[in-house]
Amino acid sequence: MKYIAMNRFKIALNREIDFENIWRKRETHLKNVPGFLEFHLVKGKTEDTHTLYASHSTWESKKYFEKWTKSEAFRKAHKGAGTHSDIYLEHPQFEGFEVIL
Repeated sequence: MKYIAMNRFKIALNREIDFENIWRKRETHLKNVPGFLEFHLVKGKTEDTHTLYASHSTWESKKYFEKWTKSEAFRKAHKGAGTHSDIYLEHPQFEGFEVIL
């Protein structure tokens, strides 16, 4: 059963381009990870205090995703994640979904 892993990010107003550029330039280390299918960064609604974004990755199964979270590729992809803490209003909110249809 396919699995979708998402992290929601609340990004400070007027820092959206900075956030998008961080993702454009970062190495995800996902290309050769077993079970990885695709990745998207999506932009949502702008509120009074922030703009909502979500990272969205699709995996062959939850098992493959969990294996990746324990891998060296995961550690490399998230190295320095706290460097830009002034952009984020709070920690990312993880949501995982098994694909039914």
